[in-house]
Amino acid sequence: MRFARTCVAVDNRLGATEREDIGEHAMMPVEFDVTGKVVFITGAGRGIGKGIAQVLAEAGADIALNALTPTYVTPTAAEIAAVSGRRVVPIVADVTKPDEVRRAVEEILATLGRIDVLVNALGDSIRKPLVTLPGKADSGIGVSDDELRFIMDINLTEALLCTRAVGPHMLARRSGKVINIASWTAHQGGRDMVIYTTAKTALAGFTRAQALEWAPYGVRVNAIAPGLFPDVVTAGEERFQQLTQRAEQTVPLGRAGQLREVGLLALYLASDASDYMTGQTILLDGGLGL
Repeated sequence: MRFARTCVAVDNRLGATEREDIGEHAMMPVEFDVTGKVVFITGAGRGIGKGIAQVLAEAGADIALNALTPTYVTPTAAEIAAVSGRRVVPIVADVTKPDEVRRAVEEILATLGRIDVLVNALGDSIRKPLVTLPGKADSGIGVSDDELRFIMDINLTEALLCTRAVGPHMLARRSGKVINIASWTAHQGGRDMVIYTTAKTALAGFTRAQALEWAPYGVRVNAIAPGLFPDVVTAGEERFQQLTQRAEQTVPLGRAGQLREVGLLALYLASDASDYMTGQTILLDGGLGL
């Protein structure tokens, strides 16, 4: 199969994409072709989820983009559809709630016909100690009950619920890919990020266990563990600059990651090229976890 090869430069701050065709008959390995596959991505209105959606749509997939509200996901869906020419459907649902997850999956199946790939990209962190630390006035108060439940729900519960909801569909077809977005903190830990680290570590464990359970049915389950991938839309201009500067000082490769880079790894995991891989959590962190 032949593809037009394209050079693509993405501005992490603006989400802008510039293309320069370098050959109408350049070859791409057929195993990386995801044309016509249907991908369900949670937390995709901005940040890493959006970066994954842009790359997979560019590679030929139809996309169901999920977010809690239409604020970002609706214009993001329209933008990606216009650039890629693929079907991109915004799905507004709280995927930490079982009933809304079931409704979202039913809507995708009714609209796009099937689900070939699930990307559990919803997530967020909070920098607080588990409890107030004695003698450290600047550490802040400990995590509240509501904060604990919130961080666990959006980083772990949503992945469990969404995977459970698409499971019967993938198992019946004996085909499918699940990609969980974990974190480098699952390998190293993170100061003042105990709940987030706990949720992402559990997500890596879930990835391994679910991969074993579904391997006989041809469904692969893997995870990506990103390092520092700031997004100006999510963080705001000032915080984005702070995170970028922090990455330049702390990441061995000397820079923050670009959202597109997570998308490129997700493309590998979503495609036939990764058919012999399952149960793995792949660090994509510029060496931060070394």
